[in-house]
Amino acid sequence: MLEPLVEEFLVHVRHERGQSAHTQRTYAAQLARFTTWASSQGIGSLREVSLQHLLAFLQQERIRPPKTSGAGRPRSGNLGSSSVYLTVAALRAFFRFAVAENFITTDPSENLPLPGRWKQLPKSLDSQEIERILTPPTEATEAALCDHAVLEVAYASGLRLAELRGIRLEQLQLEAGFIHVIGKGDKERVVPVGRAARAALERYLAAGRPGLVTPKSPSNVFLTRRGTPFAPVTLWLRIKSWIRRAGIERNVTPHMLRHSFATHLLENGADLRVIQELLGHASIATTETYTHVAGRRLREVHDQFHPRARKSPPENSQGGGDEISG
Repeated sequence: MLEPLVEEFLVHVRHERGQSAHTQRTYAAQLARFTTWASSQGIGSLREVSLQHLLAFLQQERIRPPKTSGAGRPRSGNLGSSSVYLTVAALRAFFRFAVAENFITTDPSENLPLPGRWKQLPKSLDSQEIERILTPPTEATEAALCDHAVLEVAYASGLRLAELRGIRLEQLQLEAGFIHVIGKGDKERVVPVGRAARAALERYLAAGRPGLVTPKSPSNVFLTRRGTPFAPVTLWLRIKSWIRRAGIERNVTPHMLRHSFATHLLENGADLRVIQELLGHASIATTETYTHVAGRRLREVHDQFHPRARKSPPENSQGGGDEISG
């Protein structure tokens, strides 16, 4: 039976490695499919698993159609390389754990090929869209003040949606201009809050939050109309509603304010390592994605404003066809 070993691995991921809840769920789902497949092949022990078994399982995963679309309808086509990539990552992590804990002596997953993983560049909002979104509410209701403060903090500090939902009153250090954030894997970091975000927070805490608090309300900064912490979907629907009222027609995803925070910092000369620290990225490679976004923006500015950027060279230019290197 492989299931007990998988469960031990998931406990290890949760309590010793401190992986995020999303990573835990991903590993659990991928490994559950593997154990089901292994059982169907008559594999009863981890020692029986070979590289050939893993390759056969991955081949089945490659041709397995996705279950449903976001609207609940069946999707056509096979799994993308990103999904297979996650499966390989889960298998590698599981078998490394099994070797380290002496359940097996050799790792059959170490030579598994990783499929190419296409990285989609993060989309960000431009400065005019940001200004429209962050315009203070005309009606200072408790909910409106809450929504405005959420958006200001999201853009000013680059927080993830889960981090915004989880901020508690004791994490605020507004006099010093900081928020103490608990991010992925319970990793802690301190992020600054700009003047505008600080003003929006102080206004909400003074005139908005007191009207939302009930005797059972926790110390979460942002509360629903019932005085409860936001569920992920509820908070995002509130943000999307605000964005639509601001006249932003294109689809805005939960991460776009965070992406805008990082992209605008980089465009204005911030050091990449500083941005990595502010975003809470474990690896600089994740933050380096934004260099592509900023580079593209620089090219757009050059093409728009440089007098010779959009002009073709004269047909009969002198000097021959040789390029000058350097």
